[in-house]
Order: sequence, then structure tokens, then C-alpha cells
Amino acid sequence: MKRVLLLMIVCYSHFVFSQKDKTLFAYGGQVTKGFIKYTAELTNKKKPKICFLPTATGDSEYYINYWYELCSGLEVEPKVMKVWINSTTQKESFEEVLMSMDAIIVGGGNTLNMLAIWKAQEIDLALKKAYDKGIIIAGGSAGSLCWFKAGTTDSRPKELTIVKGLGFLDYSHCPHYHSEKTRRPLYHKNILEKKLANGYACDDKSGIVFLNGKLSKSVSLDSESFSYYVHQKNGEIIEEKLIPEILEE
Repeated sequence: MKRVLLLMIVCYSHFVFSQKDKTLFAYGGQVTKGFIKYTAELTNKKKPKICFLPTATGDSEYYINYWYELCSGLEVEPKVMKVWINSTTQKESFEEVLMSMDAIIVGGGNTLNMLAIWKAQEIDLALKKAYDKGIIIAGGSAGSLCWFKAGTTDSRPKELTIVKGLGFLDYSHCPHYHSEKTRRPLYHKNILEKKLANGYACDDKSGIVFLNGKLSKSVSLDSESFSYYVHQKNGEIIEEKLIPEILEE
């Protein structure tokens, strides 16, 4: 009996201490040098490998070049994972690429199209595996919206509509909170009508770090940009401003 109990304790201890924290950094706008630098710091690596996913812009060469320009001068090893590829030129699977990284940053663009491609290629499953492994996951705009349960997107014609995300975070989300005038009132309306769950909104230059699915801290590139916890109480919207740590660009 004592041997069995000891074995159970050893196995449980191994399970507890072999687990890695799951860290996700979501910001409201496009990728910036400051956000890349902060993502690198979250890895606790001297020169982390950071992979950029420009899927939402159709692997735009302009966006990819911009990514490398932003990484210039930073202590990172920048990578890019394209989805518009050919079997003869890419011998690693998408999962193999992602699982070899220290951090993954997803760019902005068309959220709906990006998610459709990811699901067709099983990149969504690979991203979940990377997240569960403890690889830092980050992104803004489409690259932040995708990690939540749902939120509003401009991916369809005519008007903002609701899109379901991957659900890594059990909240709704609104990027571009104050830079696009229709975002905030529509987000409030959808929460009041229970079309969206309570959630988090981010100005373009503000972001939130989640640790194991829970709010850890808020950060911002300046003193005028904020993130918010938005929820309803007794039929009214409550908007709680999160006090940020100001990052260096």
C-alpha cells in the first residue's frame, strides 16, 4: 500500500511540475516593433525564434517584408510561415514548423478567411498544440480576435458581423476599440443582447496578457491607449479600464 501511495505521489508530482504555463498576448491593432519586443521578453529566451503568420492577408509579401523590417535590430530570430505553399518546396508540416518556435505572432487582415484556411489545413489544431506546450501565442486585430470565443469582424461585406474564434480564451473580444467608431457601440449592443459573452476590448496600441486562460496584466505602447473588461450588469454595460504597464518601443 505504501509503495502504491508513493508511486501515486511521484507520478502526480511529475505531472504538476512538467506542465507549462499557457501564455497568450492579444493586442488591438497591427504588429509593431514594441509588441514584438514584448512578445520576445515573454519567452524568457535570449534570442527567441518568433514565427509570423500573415495568413489573414493572403501571405502578403508587403506584410512579410514589413515583419522583417520591424524585427531588424531586435534580439529575435524572425521566421514566417506561409500557407500558400507547394509540397515540393516545403518539406516540414505546419505543425512541425510551429512546434519548433518559441513564440508565434498572427497578423491582421480577414479573420474569417484566415480561420477557414487554418481549419482546412489543420493549422488550428497545431496552434492549440503549441499553446498547450507553452509556446507564446500572440497577435493583434484578426490575430487577437481569433483566440477568443467570438467577436465582431469586418471580414464580410457591408457591415461588422460576429465571427466565432478558436476559443483558446473563454471570452468575447473587440480589437480596434476606439480607432474605429462603430466597434465600441456594436460590441456593447451584442453583449447586452447576449449575442456575445462578456469579454475584453483593446485599443490599437494596447494589449492584454492571459496566463492559463486568465487575465494576467495589461500593457500599452503609450499613456493614451487602454484595454477594458466589458460586461453587463442589471441590463447595463460596465466598462472597466485596465491600468497598463507602458512598454518601450
